[in-house]
Amino acid sequence: AVRVAVCVAMPGAVRGAVRTLCLAALLGALGAGGTELTLELPDSAQRCFHQELESGIKFTLDYQVISGGHYDVDCYVEDPNGKTIYQETKKQYDSFSHHTEVKGVYTFCFSNEFSTFSHKIVYFDFQVGDEPPILPDMNNRVTALTQMESACVTIHEMLNAVIDSQTHYRLREAQDRSRAEELNGRVSYWSVGETLILFVVSIGQVMLLKSFFTEKRPSSGGAGT
Repeated sequence: AVRVAVCVAMPGAVRGAVRTLCLAALLGALGAGGTELTLELPDSAQRCFHQELESGIKFTLDYQVISGGHYDVDCYVEDPNGKTIYQETKKQYDSFSHHTEVKGVYTFCFSNEFSTFSHKIVYFDFQVGDEPPILPDMNNRVTALTQMESACVTIHEMLNAVIDSQTHYRLREAQDRSRAEELNGRVSYWSVGETLILFVVSIGQVMLLKSFFTEKRPSSGGAGT
């Protein structure tokens, strides 16, 4: 099992006042030592996640912005000494792998502080360590794998590739759906605006044409003969 501590920092309306909410959670027993999360990142906000790792361990961080603004986010990773080992600004998606050199708590943060009105939905996959072998004694065997064992390993690798592809396509589908809904909203608002403008112009034209054909009666009364 892997224990992950989550720290969320969300600035309020006042720039100098920052509310900090820290949550400690056990995200579950992870077979390969990883987790996948989809989080909402409000405007002018930053969310950080903390993971304690041993030295010499490989971890991989994959992330992608699903919806909001220009589909971009800032991301950085720090080691236990506070050294920034990864930093990117306004990225739609990226992948970062690293072998830990020191033991301690590693921090990775997603920031939307450059945006003042766009909320973001961010997906990330954090994997720690290598996947365990499908066979218990696979790494220590001195004989070749049997045909059935080789077939099992091949099927396992293909299933992993299918899972990765499904995750990728689900993210693309969610991103495309968000864009389609946003475009549909803009088209609807534009159509309503055009309808109102057409209605006002039509009434104005009718009133203008009516004024051309309205007979003006001379005023009665005047000097007698």
